[in-house]
Amino acid sequence: MVPSSPAVEKQVPVEPGPDLELRSWRCLVCYLCFYGFMAQIRPGESFITPYLLGLDKNFTRKQVTNEITPVLSYSYLAVLVPAFLLTDYLRYTPVLLLQGLSYVAVWLLLLLGRTVAHMQLMELFYSITMAARIAYSSYIFSLVQPARYQRVASYSRAAVLLGVFTSSVLGQLLVTAAGVSFSTLNYISLAFLTFSVVLALFLKRPKRSLFFNRGAAGREPSASASELERMNPGAGGKLGRALRAVCGDSVLARMLRELGNSLRRPQLRLWSLWWVFNSAGYYLVVYYVHILWNEVEPTTNSVRVYNGGADAASTLLGAITSFAAGFVKIRWARWSKLLVAGVTATQAGLVFLLSYPRHIWLCYAAFVLFRGSYQFLVPIATFQIAASLSKELCALVFGVNTFFATIVKTIITFIVSDIRGLGLPVRQQFQLYSVYFLLLSIIYFLGAALDGLRHCQRGRHQPLPLAEDLRSPAEEKAALALSVQDKDLRSLPPAQSLRLSPEDGLGAAGPGSGEQRQSDLAPAPQAAGFLSPVPAPSAHTPGSAQASGPDSAAETCPQPAVHPPGVGTLGLQRHLSVSVQNVSQ
Repeated sequence: MVPSSPAVEKQVPVEPGPDLELRSWRCLVCYLCFYGFMAQIRPGESFITPYLLGLDKNFTRKQVTNEITPVLSYSYLAVLVPAFLLTDYLRYTPVLLLQGLSYVAVWLLLLLGRTVAHMQLMELFYSITMAARIAYSSYIFSLVQPARYQRVASYSRAAVLLGVFTSSVLGQLLVTAAGVSFSTLNYISLAFLTFSVVLALFLKRPKRSLFFNRGAAGREPSASASELERMNPGAGGKLGRALRAVCGDSVLARMLRELGNSLRRPQLRLWSLWWVFNSAGYYLVVYYVHILWNEVEPTTNSVRVYNGGADAASTLLGAITSFAAGFVKIRWARWSKLLVAGVTATQAGLVFLLSYPRHIWLCYAAFVLFRGSYQFLVPIATFQIAASLSKELCALVFGVNTFFATIVKTIITFIVSDIRGLGLPVRQQFQLYSVYFLLLSIIYFLGAALDGLRHCQRGRHQPLPLAEDLRSPAEEKAALALSVQDKDLRSLPPAQSLRLSPEDGLGAAGPGSGEQRQSDLAPAPQAAGFLSPVPAPSAHTPGSAQASGPDSAAETCPQPAVHPPGVGTLGLQRHLSVSVQNVSQ
């Protein structure tokens, strides 16, 4: 039996282990995904336009098309940038709470409002909910480590899509199967939205954000500035250091410089332009398609309205195409423009099909395919833009792209839809939108064609091979013979042989027999290489000089040795060997 003691109790770890931390972030992510799912349960959203045009509100189609709906684009442009900045400054959760309260205000105005001004105010609150969506998409990244970003992003995206799909199916079942009126459906939506506001009250507020609340990890240590000043003194003096501290070292200035450098990348330019112009056209179609459906089949019977089913099918197809886009493997640098051009041309045909048919089911099918084709390119554009950017710069690029897309959308809305502009009916608007997508596809096709021409020109004007590679067979044989001759000459020993002075009283002696000369001259190349003032050829490396065998003997061309008279060949060989040994020592 082991007695308990304070020493034994101190061995128990007090700090939470990795399992507790893992359970903590999993609980936070699950709760946030549940909130994202519940915030999308608005079964009456697919039937807002029939509700406004029906007997409950009795607005005219011209009022809804040219007076009420255009306010959404204007107000969204006005609140987008403040919502983006407040999301980061207030650290997400206050903006999520504001989004929930704005949804409640939207449905209260839908139920209680009676005038066009009330509906325009409703569009203002709805634009706040749209601008605040960035709080949900970026809030989840402040809860986990960067290694888990991809996983939690997929979780949050799946929760939102599942919520939209469930909301559309629920609304369609309540209208078609249960015979629920549009007014009752809006009361049900208000109840779900009130519950989502309660959920937002319990969201954990993070301690850091991307820009304004970066925390200690996001700040550079103060010692680095002083070290740089010591390394580079006098670079601008105190004034220069102050300007760098105010302007150059700020997060926004640094990110703007990085953004300017990033715009030189062709893929970033292409997908950013696609995000700006194609997103503008996509949201214009989404804003006005319910009004078009009501014009194709104007009915006050809610049982025959299938807007919720069309929205559910388009959401499901968008989720499938978004998932399939992750498996597309092509050479993006070469085929990106052609892919974008093909999808945009398909969208132009689908929008043109929306503007002409008299059958509502054909309109539903065209819209489902249109939305699915757009959702197919969204993850590809997201990956191509974010592949080579930092997290902060990626958020800035997406914010800038969304802002410019909103500007384009607002300009088109003012010219085409607003009563102060052309004020066109909804069918003519869709005809112009089809021309808009067609022009974009032509531009993309021209860009792809120019890239193909440049690629062909580069392949056609490759540098010609060198002249020596284009010789005739006879010239090849002559060049080979010359190279063999040159190799043999380079392998010869130096021309200057060993000569002894006349003071030694030694004369010349004739060469011996062939066999004796061949054996006596075995060490001659090594000795001649040392005694001759001419350096030995490069072919006579230490490894090759010590090699033996027929190959090494064939490469050496022995010359008749010149030795003094009266001295035997054996004596000369011994003399040379002693000299070489002395030098080696």
